[in-house]
Amino acid sequence: MLLDNFKFAFKTRKAWWYTASSRSRARFARTTLGSFWLGFSNLLSIGTLGIVYGTVFSVEDFKSYFVYLGFGLVVWNTISSSISNSPTLFAHNSSNIKNMNLKPIFYTLEEWSFQLQTFIQSFILVFFVFLFLKSTLIINLLLYSWLPLLNLIIFIYWFPLIVCLISVRFTDIAQLVPIVLQLVFLTSPILYRKESLGSLGWITNINFIYQILDPLRVSIINGTINYQNSMLLLICNFVGLFLTLRYLEIESRRLPFLL
Repeated sequence: MLLDNFKFAFKTRKAWWYTASSRSRARFARTTLGSFWLGFSNLLSIGTLGIVYGTVFSVEDFKSYFVYLGFGLVVWNTISSSISNSPTLFAHNSSNIKNMNLKPIFYTLEEWSFQLQTFIQSFILVFFVFLFLKSTLIINLLLYSWLPLLNLIIFIYWFPLIVCLISVRFTDIAQLVPIVLQLVFLTSPILYRKESLGSLGWITNINFIYQILDPLRVSIINGTINYQNSMLLLICNFVGLFLTLRYLEIESRRLPFLL
């Protein structure tokens, strides 16, 4: 039953959060700066891309553009990493799924926790650096960003999970996902403003990933939020979460034979 999965997830919450934390620490074992490298690598990317594309697009206000680009890249990297790692999630844990008495939801929660921790670690350093460029960011984050942030947190669990479950049956999805993500990135106003799309601006309306990214960025930078759209997204996220967990429950019995 679906309720059993929720009970199991709550009961094992310390275990899957700990294993995700261990993965995070292992990535930077024996380094001096540790997880701060996540923030530094993002800042380096933001600085490089900001100078290049700011020049290409003839940006007048580089300070605002760096903030716009920076938050867009941090959120995009989280979404992209969550989705790109999802097709092989169960395959990488196939031996554990076959030989250990753990529900498959455990591995999905571990991966979600890992992505969430990565986001927090990279976001914090970028955010505090940008505070020197725009001091109102802290107020905007606390007052206006909680709902878009909640949408992001839920989205990076259920959407990668549905991709993961489909990939178990159709392994070609693993090859398709990086291509689709690249196309979505290039057609999303992350490196450029939405106005630059001109008559193609309608693309952003059907870009579900951008609909998750943009409200969070706008709420942090401008301190504004469209509550109607954000609540609609929240409902869609909860529906997606419910349907995906139901699908996981059905597929859990077959997973050992599909891997």
